[in-house]
Formats: sequence, C-alpha cells, structure tokens
Amino acid sequence: MTISSMTGFARSSGSGDGFNWLWELKSVNGKSLDMRLRLPNGLDHLEAELRQRLAKVLKRGNIQASLQVTEDNAAETVVVNQALLKQLSQIAEALRKELGSAPIQAENLLSLRGVIEPMQTTKSEAQNTARDQLVLAGFEQAAKALHQSRREEGARLQQLLQQQLQRISELAQAARNHPSRQPEIIRQRLSDQIDKLLGTTSSLDPERLHQEAILLATRNDIQEELDRLDAHLEAAADLLRSAEPIGRKFDFLTQEFNREANTLCSKANDKSLTAMGLDLKTIIDQMREQVQNIE
Repeated sequence: MTISSMTGFARSSGSGDGFNWLWELKSVNGKSLDMRLRLPNGLDHLEAELRQRLAKVLKRGNIQASLQVTEDNAAETVVVNQALLKQLSQIAEALRKELGSAPIQAENLLSLRGVIEPMQTTKSEAQNTARDQLVLAGFEQAAKALHQSRREEGARLQQLLQQQLQRISELAQAARNHPSRQPEIIRQRLSDQIDKLLGTTSSLDPERLHQEAILLATRNDIQEELDRLDAHLEAAADLLRSAEPIGRKFDFLTQEFNREANTLCSKANDKSLTAMGLDLKTIIDQMREQVQNIE
C-alpha cells in the first residue's frame, strides 16, 4: 500500500455562464487537517461546504486554498459616477479661472480615482446557484488532484523509508554479531579487570568481585535492545502496508527506535559498537524527519 505525504500542490480551472474560476491548493505537514481559505467577496457562504468536501479526501495537513473568479465582461462594463464627475468639474473650472490656465481635458477628469468604476452586474438566484455548483465541483477536482500529488510524493517517501529501515536492520544485525559480545571475549575482559583490581589491593573478596562482575556484564548486555529493535522493524513494515493514515503512529514508533539506540550507546563497552549505535541514531533521526511529512 502506498503511503501519502502531506506535501503537495494542485490546481483546477474552468468557466461557466459569463465567468471563469481558478482553484489553487497547496499542502504542507500539520498535526491535523486545517485549511486556510481565500475566497472572493460574495462567496464566503461556501466555506462550510468546502471544508466538509476536503475532509472526505484528506485526513491531515495544513492546506492553503485560494479561489479566483473573473467575469468575462468585467473589463467592458463600467459605470460613471456622475455626481463625483460634476463636483470635480466645478472644482477644476474654478481653479482654471483663478489661475488663468487652459481648460482641463475630459480624459484627465475621467482618469481620477472613483469617477469610473466597474459595473456590478446583478445575477439571478439561478445563475448564482449554478456558479456555486461549478466552483464546488472545481474545488473537489483540485482536492482529488492534491490527494494524487501527495500519493506520488508518498511513494517516493516510502522508498526512502524502506531504505532507512533496511539500514537500521543491517546495523542491528552487525551489533548482534559484534565480536565484543562473544562469551569468551566478555569472560576475558572481565577476568582482566578482576586481576587488575586484585593486583592493587588484597582487601577485596574475589568471590564477591566475580559476582559483581557478572552482574555488571548482565547490565551491559544489549540483547534486549536488539530484540526490541527487531520488533520495531516489524511494526514499521506493518505500518507501511497499512491502508490507513500512519503518520502519527510512525512518528511514535521512531521515538521508540531512538530510545533503543540511546540505550545501546550507553551500554556499549566497545568503541566500534558505540559507533554503530551512533550510526543508528543518525539514521533514525533522518527517518523521523521524513516521517513528519506522512499523512
């Protein structure tokens, strides 16, 4: 099953009876599903329906959605503010007489702000309803395209996660087979440490010292951490096969991965084993960065 990213972009456009529309949707990661809408004046009543339709397609992410609507004849249909034009003409004529200047040209008055304005065409209720349905259908088309974009990004993300999980498995296996964990190596190291302590003082009880050494060796054993890493790898593989959104669960799982890597580093009694633990932490941190983008 292909996972979905929370990063994506989509747009859809179309036209209706005397107007054109354009939707643009952009998605980034987020803890829940949240949408910021930019709607033209007069279309705010669509917000609740838009949110409901988005929730049917996406589960998580911060979505920025903007709608542009243009009228086909918006540039040709204008109205002249006659009252303002008359007032400006009187002011201009008074100044001309006072200054003795040439008469002001009509185009200069018409270019002043507010004299010419676009005419707001009144549409019927049926026209507005048809427009709303087209805009909603266009949004649904864009939302589905965004979902597909996020799926395609998720497929690339899944390949990367599988590579990182494979690397974690390889490091865990290398740590499991590390020479420092061989019983004879552990016995020799403990024996050397005990001989060194006994050589410095005669007040230590050899039997008690052996018991403490065995207890210390048990505490430093990383078998439990390796077993839990194997279990986490199996859980991660199950999540990647899931048909449900897995982002939250996978994020929690990476924290468990990191906890085992930290403990392994603290228990390691060999430099190369510690280096393996640090490599594990690096891969897990990189994986968690990617997991933040999973839906």
